[in-house]
Amino acid sequence: MQSDLSNRLRANQKRVIKDKLVKYSISSGGALVLVTLLLIFGYLLYVVLPIFAPVSIEVERQFTQNKSEQIYALGLDEQNDVSYQINEQGIISFYSLREHDLGELLLSKTILENPIAFAQSSPGHNTHLLSNDAGQVVIFKPEFDTTYPDDKRLITPRISYPLGEESIDIDPQGKAITVASFEITDEAGAIAAITSDNRGLMLFLTATEDMMTEEVVWEPELVELPSLPNNVSQMLLSPDLKNLFIRANNDLLVYDVSDSNDISLKSALPINAPNTHVTDIQLLTGASSLIVANDNGVVSQWFEVLKDNQRTFTFIRDFTAEESVADIVPEYFRKGFLTTDQQGYLSIFHTTGDTRLLHEKVSDNQNLAVAFSPRANALLVADAKQVTLYKLDNEHPEVTWSALWQKVWYEGYPEASYLWQSTSASDDFEAKMSLVPISFGTIKAAFYAMLFAVPIAISGAVYTAYFMSPAIRSYVKPTVEIMEALPTVILGFLAGLWLAPLIENQLPGIILLLLTLPLSILATAMLWTLLPKSFKEAIPEGFHPLILLPVLLFAGYISMSFSDTLELWLFNGDTRMYLTNELGINFDQRNSLIVGIAMGFAVIPTIYSIAEDAIFSVPKSLTMGSLALGATPWQTLAKVVILTASPGIFSAVMMGTGRAVGETMIVLMATGNTPIMDWNIFEGMRSLSANIAVEMPESEVGSSHYRVLFLAAFVLFLFTFVFNTVAELVRQRLREKYSSL
Repeated sequence: MQSDLSNRLRANQKRVIKDKLVKYSISSGGALVLVTLLLIFGYLLYVVLPIFAPVSIEVERQFTQNKSEQIYALGLDEQNDVSYQINEQGIISFYSLREHDLGELLLSKTILENPIAFAQSSPGHNTHLLSNDAGQVVIFKPEFDTTYPDDKRLITPRISYPLGEESIDIDPQGKAITVASFEITDEAGAIAAITSDNRGLMLFLTATEDMMTEEVVWEPELVELPSLPNNVSQMLLSPDLKNLFIRANNDLLVYDVSDSNDISLKSALPINAPNTHVTDIQLLTGASSLIVANDNGVVSQWFEVLKDNQRTFTFIRDFTAEESVADIVPEYFRKGFLTTDQQGYLSIFHTTGDTRLLHEKVSDNQNLAVAFSPRANALLVADAKQVTLYKLDNEHPEVTWSALWQKVWYEGYPEASYLWQSTSASDDFEAKMSLVPISFGTIKAAFYAMLFAVPIAISGAVYTAYFMSPAIRSYVKPTVEIMEALPTVILGFLAGLWLAPLIENQLPGIILLLLTLPLSILATAMLWTLLPKSFKEAIPEGFHPLILLPVLLFAGYISMSFSDTLELWLFNGDTRMYLTNELGINFDQRNSLIVGIAMGFAVIPTIYSIAEDAIFSVPKSLTMGSLALGATPWQTLAKVVILTASPGIFSAVMMGTGRAVGETMIVLMATGNTPIMDWNIFEGMRSLSANIAVEMPESEVGSSHYRVLFLAAFVLFLFTFVFNTVAELVRQRLREKYSSL
């Protein structure tokens, strides 16, 4: 007896130890899952938060200069080691910004004596023009050579002359050029000028290569500008040499100069804000937008918009600089710009983000010159007393809350809209990174998938758990569950390469199938009631679905066989063209219908398995008690079984929805991945997960594109987290409500 008692005690101790080990293991596993989720959440925040960091400038270096002459232009090299200044005396001076020789004069040269007008090209070309009172101009370009003597970087400035060092005669009459603008490319160029007697001249230049010397020779063609106003204040020539912008006080005249033999006035319009005067205009990077500054501190953006089959310059948006704007400086390669005023304040804006990023006082001097670094990581500010190099922290100006979640009016578009187009082959491209289209695509894909999967999965689960015989259930349930092991990449591959062309070619048959299947089932049920009782009793209970299988196959065959005939009768032989031309419904081969079927097929096993287990687990005592009280099997199913199993069924639907929301490969392969916002079932979409899979490999690490993709992952993470949390709360409420049954 004592031996048995001691053995029992030892067994109980071992059981206690095992119970504790299991308890702590499960608790540790749950804690690790929570920690993992928190780590994922934290890492996503770590990558995303820099795009919302405020813009700031910080003094990096400065040196003193005492100059009274006006500075026409200011610039610096890509490494921020050397700066240059062009003053009103026609002298260009290069200064060192390096610590060991800060402020040292590296090179100085007089480009043109006694200049009376100055112009500069678009920031990307970084070329300048000076003109004199004899109708002559000189075009020059500051350049920087990089060498590495003794493994140390050395920036050496030099001056190049794209059209030659000699002065170019613009006006044959020798009149002074008071206003000018120009652009030079490798193959062509143009110089627009206004003379002192108010004549407008346009010198077109075409580059040809000498066959003998292989030197580039520029062939000039001088044309007079028509319909010129009397008070030209400013001229701007687009880099593509197609448009010439002339500001006459508060009016803008746009000339079409693409054809030297047919220069014409395209449009004329006022561009000033109400009760104000224009102080400066500049072309934004890419020359699609015109930035207009007013003396009340309002800065507006204009670009061409298609209206009534004609492109006209239209006011788009405005910004507030608070003071009268003296100068506008666009960035080199982004849609940003800065303004300065007479009070020494500097403001930085970005058009896509539609926001003012910075407003700060940088000088007490009225004559202020500012330049962006080519890499947009520094600002050079010069006045009559000193030159200051500021470190600029402005890596992601295009990413703002409005750009991500609100409609934005992008350059060239007829109206504000939600768009995702993150990259382009052009440096002048305006990134469009709205998360709305891809979030909409995620919801759209999940909606159509669940629309296909939920009725089939829930109905199948109800029949399998409640009506089907145990013998057939033992085969059906494992077969459906094993479908979940199919790789989604295979489903996406089949959907894109087999199912999509099949549905496109047999669309009338697919539509007919939606009618023939339920009608054939109803017809079979009616015939079943007319069969002899002896025949019906000969078929075991629960085997009735086997009778429907050949009926459904035959209905499907008939529908597909009549597809071509139906297409000829109803859709003039081409369903796709009929939908597009007659009904105005766009049709893409890889569309939401394909995604709904393919992703629904992937989601069905999940919903079916959980829902079937929930229905099958309803206590038999409840079912038998309901039947004993006189309820029919269908009444018992609707009033007892479904209500009792509703928490499990709801969980099944939520689990399926969660998988549909996060699905990647099927959406990636079965749609055109077009980020459009349309509920049309015959058009595709782009989901958050598919967008990340497509674009993450090509994004630059640390760029705005890269971080916005992580923001998309963060949005997807939050969406599923909130969705599952709400689902769990609803499930608990259902469990409490129906647990008393």
